[in-house]
Amino acid sequence: MLFRAALAALGAATSVAAVTTLEVHGSQFVNPSTGDAFQIIGVAYQIGGSAGYDPSHGKDPLSNGDVCRRDAALMQMLGINTIRVYNLDPDLNHDECASIFNAAGMYMLIDVNSPLVGESINSLEPWTSYYEAYVNRTFAIVENFKNYPNLLGFFSGNEVIDAVKTGATAPPYIRAITRDLKNYIKKHADREIPVGYSAADVRSVLEDSWNYFQCAIDGNENDMSRADIFALNSYSWCGNSNFHDSSYDQLVELFTGTSVPVFYSEFGCNTPSPRVFTEIGAIYGSNMTGVFSGGVVYEYSQEDNNYGLVQVNDDGTVDLLADFRTLQNQYAKLDFESVQSVTATGKSITPPTCSESLIKEDGFNNNFTLPVPPPGVQNLINNGISKKLNGKIIDISDWKVSQTVNDVDGSKLTNLAVKPLNDNEYNNPSNTSSTSSSGSSDSSDSAAPRLAPLGSISAILLAVPTILATSFAVGFTLI
Repeated sequence: MLFRAALAALGAATSVAAVTTLEVHGSQFVNPSTGDAFQIIGVAYQIGGSAGYDPSHGKDPLSNGDVCRRDAALMQMLGINTIRVYNLDPDLNHDECASIFNAAGMYMLIDVNSPLVGESINSLEPWTSYYEAYVNRTFAIVENFKNYPNLLGFFSGNEVIDAVKTGATAPPYIRAITRDLKNYIKKHADREIPVGYSAADVRSVLEDSWNYFQCAIDGNENDMSRADIFALNSYSWCGNSNFHDSSYDQLVELFTGTSVPVFYSEFGCNTPSPRVFTEIGAIYGSNMTGVFSGGVVYEYSQEDNNYGLVQVNDDGTVDLLADFRTLQNQYAKLDFESVQSVTATGKSITPPTCSESLIKEDGFNNNFTLPVPPPGVQNLINNGISKKLNGKIIDISDWKVSQTVNDVDGSKLTNLAVKPLNDNEYNNPSNTSSTSSSGSSDSSDSAAPRLAPLGSISAILLAVPTILATSFAVGFTLI
């Protein structure tokens, strides 16, 4: 499906052309215009943590265009092509932020739940939380985001299953809400949008979770309760580990033969800290790209748990942290043009038929009889929800970043701006390195910001590329 938006950039009219719709072919994301498999180069984006979602004050991570413009420009430097956003308010307008990330060449992975009461599935007593008002809210998230061409997909659950105890109760309800979401999308969206699950990398339940959600009930490949994508939050690679010691080899072995795309929805162990991100070479290397479709670094902003790439200050200024430059350097070691130019296999993989034998762990739910939609939900699916706010791509008149952004050594980044990308592009890291002084005559519409002279610490530790934006955001079609 084609979307077009005329955008003004940096005082000059810049046309941001339609985005190409990706397709899911078996276990891969595929760009149909090139036939190439797509690798996610992502970052978790939730400034303020769970407190960044504040419906009582009209605030969530994608509600402030000035903030999104600042962060999209920095993510372009880094080479990000996907953001994952956890907690969103379906009653807020997200047009400006979605349009900015779209022009910057970045997809959005959206969670339909939130940590507030009544806005997620209760993992131990899921039947108490699966009711019309909850499902209505998940449909409202769909309505809010379905028209953005850079929407990559929805997560129907995040780490709902974290042990055998929750694996005994939650799986049928996660499949049920996945079914409800997919049926609603089929009825009310102009394109198919994938819905999947983000799992905790708890090895006692990971394989069973994957098999439970990817299998086809009664062997029906069109089973609407079946996940379209499966992702995992994994922190098993810490410090200067390797493919074997991190158990990445075990994950590749486990997911080989998957019938749906698999990727890291979170990664980035923070022990030791600052991080070294040596897993980047493995995730986007030949040992993994045939099975995994990339991953999402946790996380963009520094919170109490100490995983941030940047420090966002109360006055809106931003300080780059050492992790930002280290990650940028690790990306720069790879040839992402080649990584993103691998021809897709074209294989259609038959999913396993759901059966008790798929489930290995004693106590994990092996019953594939799902709860029926709660009273009132089928009417919502048939007729649509009554209160909805549909998003759309809008014109952006200014791409310049107004906030001060400081490098690791305290020097200011100058001429920072989002670079709108061309047709058939999405953002990627670049292995081209360039810096210039703050006195550079280059205009602010350069592909990336110019850096002020590095201090001695940064000069020693941070030989960093200024990232060129080379990608654009896309929508999604399943075939």
